[in-house]
Amino acid sequence: MGLDRLDDPDYPSIAMGEAAHVLDVEPAFLRSLDSAGIVTPHRSAGGHRRYSRRQLEHAARLRELLDDGHSLESASCIDQLRSDLSTSESRLLEAYAEVDRLRREIDDLSRHPKV
Repeated sequence: MGLDRLDDPDYPSIAMGEAAHVLDVEPAFLRSLDSAGIVTPHRSAGGHRRYSRRQLEHAARLRELLDDGHSLESASCIDQLRSDLSTSESRLLEAYAEVDRLRREIDDLSRHPKV
């Protein structure tokens, strides 16, 4: 496993101070997301917060929405809706691809019927 974990977007490898620095926010912002239960970091054995890349991406999106004037509650809701929409779009594309595959299979069967 070792260094491969660093490629995992869910691996909690970033300490609070570094996370705040990377996002250009105060640590208090990250603590507020944790207190609100919106971004819950992993805790080390010593109780220190550790963030994953995915959590930092989420926090960055929330920060942008907050900077645009949204409340934390509405920012969280907007981010969740955007995520749900992206997931739905991906699933729809997969469904279209499956429909296309099945159409090709039907066409092949109609051109070369098995007797």
